[in-house]
Parts: sequence; C-alpha cells; structure tokens
Amino acid sequence: MKVRPGVYPDGESLMNEAPTLRLEKVAEADFPTEFGFFRIYGFRAVLEDGRAEEGVALRMGDIVSGEPPLVRIHSQCLTGDVFHSLRCDCRAQLEIALESIAADGRGLLIYENQEGRGIGLLNKLRAYELQDRGADTIEANEQLGFDSDLRSYGLPGAILRFFGLKAVRLLSNNPEKVRAVEDAGIVVTERVPCIADAIDTRQAYLRTKKEKMGHLL
Repeated sequence: MKVRPGVYPDGESLMNEAPTLRLEKVAEADFPTEFGFFRIYGFRAVLEDGRAEEGVALRMGDIVSGEPPLVRIHSQCLTGDVFHSLRCDCRAQLEIALESIAADGRGLLIYENQEGRGIGLLNKLRAYELQDRGADTIEANEQLGFDSDLRSYGLPGAILRFFGLKAVRLLSNNPEKVRAVEDAGIVVTERVPCIADAIDTRQAYLRTKKEKMGHLL
C-alpha cells in the first residue's frame, strides 16, 4: 500500500497509511469537563481532491502505556448531543462513553462531524418529517436520495494512529466501526457495549438499528 506522510504545523509528522488522506493536528488544549480533565485536540483530514473533514479528540490520561484504552468514535448529533433529543440514543451513548473513560482514568473519544449519518443537519430534519409520517430512519434517508449510512471512518483511523495506538477496547454497538478500526491497522481487543435505555421515544430508532443495520443491542 502506498504510504504518505502527514505534516503538522508544529513540526510533528505521521506516516498515514491511507494514500488519499493527510491528517493535520491544528490545535490542542487543556479541557476540564464535568466528567473529568481531558486534553482536547482539533484535527483536519485533507483529501487528495482538496476536500477536508474536521474532527475532535478528547484524551484522558496515558493511553499508550498499559492495557488497550477505551475508545469511542462518536458521530456528531446536534439534536441529541446539544438539544437532548429523545428520538435517538446519541447523547446517552456520548455520556456513557465519557463516564466510562473517566471511570478508567484514561481513554480517547473521537468526535466526527458527520451529522445524520453523513447527510447533514437540514437533511436530517427533513428525514425527521418523513419519520413522523411513518418511515424508519433508513427509509427516510433513502427517500431523500441517500444511502442508509454515508459515514466514513478514515479520519478516526488516522487519529488513532496519530496517538500511536496499536490496540483498543472499542465502545460501540456497531460492527462497522469495529471493522473500520481494524481496517486502519488497530487491533480491537474488546468491543465494549454502549447501550442506552430503550425508552418509548427511541424504541423504533433502536429497533431499526438492530434489525436493519446489525447493531448489537
């Protein structure tokens, strides 16, 4: 496989295995939260065609030494993460991940800018309208002309390599994320369930995840 170096503004470098992606670390800072003290990193992945994808990573503690750390790859959900929507389990999973990492005292959360499984915020709201009329989340995306899931995981894979991780314990119910991490050359020693309460308002959403997307719920 062709190997290409990624170059960072502060002089750091990374050998990136993906030939079409160059990872740049653009910022890092201390980041105290209600869950504990993290270090926050901002990344930009620049593709060969000039398109860019941005992401954030929250690191707690020493994630290189010792046993493989807990890692969560979380896709942005404005409606859930910010507005506490109960249509989905996104905020609940985010909090489970942060609490689990804090309980371990070490770990990494990667936050991707892939709203609505990659269709964007306004299209996600259009999908909500279709769901109100009876479509499930996959049917709504398809009626809008999208695949059921447009997310890609090249950026998280590059971020994991940036931190020098060889193996992780992945907080996820999604087999696709496990495969994506392994495709990035990282060993998943354990898939740690990240299961939110199945309250009434998210029952249909969770059922679609399980029955149509193969999530392990």
